[in-house]
Amino acid sequence: MQKKYQIRELRFSVTKGIQCLICIVPLQMLHAETTKGIVDSIKTGASQLLAPKPVKNVNQANIQKLSNFQVDTSRVDDLPVLTGNFPVLDQNSRTVNVQRAPQLSFNESILRALQRSPDVTRSLSTLAAQGANIDVAKAGYYPQISGGVSTADLTRGERGRQLFNITATQMVYDFGKIRSAVDVQEAKLASEQALVLVSLDDVALQTASAIVNTERYKKITQIAQQQIEGISRIAEIANLRAKAGISTQADPVQAQSNLEAAQSNLIVQQNLLNQYKQKLKTLLGYDVSNVGWNIPDRIVQQSALYQDPEFNRIPKMIAAQASVEVAKFQKKQIKLSSYPTLNLKGSLSQAVNGVNPNNNEDDGFYSSIMLEASSSFYQGGAVSSQTRAASYAEEAAKAEVNAVYLDVQDEVRLLREEIENKQRQMSVLVARKQTAIRTKELYQEQYKLGTRSAVDLLTAEQTIHSSASEIENARYDMYAAIIKYIAVTGRSRDVYDLNNISIQGFEIQP
Repeated sequence: MQKKYQIRELRFSVTKGIQCLICIVPLQMLHAETTKGIVDSIKTGASQLLAPKPVKNVNQANIQKLSNFQVDTSRVDDLPVLTGNFPVLDQNSRTVNVQRAPQLSFNESILRALQRSPDVTRSLSTLAAQGANIDVAKAGYYPQISGGVSTADLTRGERGRQLFNITATQMVYDFGKIRSAVDVQEAKLASEQALVLVSLDDVALQTASAIVNTERYKKITQIAQQQIEGISRIAEIANLRAKAGISTQADPVQAQSNLEAAQSNLIVQQNLLNQYKQKLKTLLGYDVSNVGWNIPDRIVQQSALYQDPEFNRIPKMIAAQASVEVAKFQKKQIKLSSYPTLNLKGSLSQAVNGVNPNNNEDDGFYSSIMLEASSSFYQGGAVSSQTRAASYAEEAAKAEVNAVYLDVQDEVRLLREEIENKQRQMSVLVARKQTAIRTKELYQEQYKLGTRSAVDLLTAEQTIHSSASEIENARYDMYAAIIKYIAVTGRSRDVYDLNNISIQGFEIQP
């Protein structure tokens, strides 16, 4: 049932001032509420007449609303998109046979990094400030009250007079100038929300990449240790054969040289591993030395590698499109600035120790209400110059949309190509490793018979571990490329389960 409203009280008097009180109370409330409830309602209604309500849901990014636009690519050449099926990695080759510490969820690690990231905090603070700017723009709809005190002309006889005055102004009609200012600030709010999404994606990418590289160098460090063990066994055999006079003294020297090179390689890999652990410690806020991660297979499945990107859901594209809207509203705002504004204006003045110049009465009190129309007719050509500047800003914003489109297309093509090439490379490397293992077995037999030198045996051992390292590098290069692809195409929130949860008070609604 529609509520009926009645005006409870409307008083207007000009004696000591202007009093205007409009209290709107539902009829149903008059019978149902207590006296205290009615008073509270009156206070609430009066407060709403004097100031705007704060903007709600500033800390909620509704992707459906933000992505409600079409990407105009009319001035961009259509780039080819790769199609096909993502080559599935061999399950056995993906398994990492390394002893791990207690697992921490991949997605939980990303969420933890987001919850403590100062970059996200900075973006959210800027967003909150922009929400307040909307309130500033809306304040133009509400009464503007000012006041002060002035003295008489200090060069005349009444220099001791003080004149207290209060002025209240209420905008009646402005041809949409305030509405245009609000539109500008709301468009800027959408831009800031998109920039928060950009910040979230950047931190998620940093964290996911650090996890992938940590796991990469854990495996490569293990391979480097296995290489040292393998060369040590060959060096031991070479020493025994040299002491027995079966082989020359050059064999143990050569083996020792290879062993020292392997030890140096281990130090290099351990250094890289520790660097990424330190990166994760900075992102997550605690020591990750004894923490292990599983890189979930669903990251590959949910990356939508061979689907066309949804450009209107990519944060950088959303931000670029929001900049276009800001430029359009600013252009409209400039055009409206030359239109007049109609205000209802009331003023009070009280003279002390002298004559009130408004009515020439000693210690006189004066009040007035009037309609005032004001407009800036000419500002030296500023309006036309501002209009041109706004037009150029709009063109620049549209060019940024096209630039983001091209960048995403370029990244998508490069990442797809890299992943496909790494998959093909892995097939060759696996075959190379198997060949090297077979070669080592043959060389061992020939070495025992004296037809092969220790150098041949060391070379075969080196090839095995080199192939193993290259296999793991290729595998984790693919993971790194997929993670970057997820960030580039704006799928981080879906893949990492970041929707509908609070991230430092900010919520993403798909």
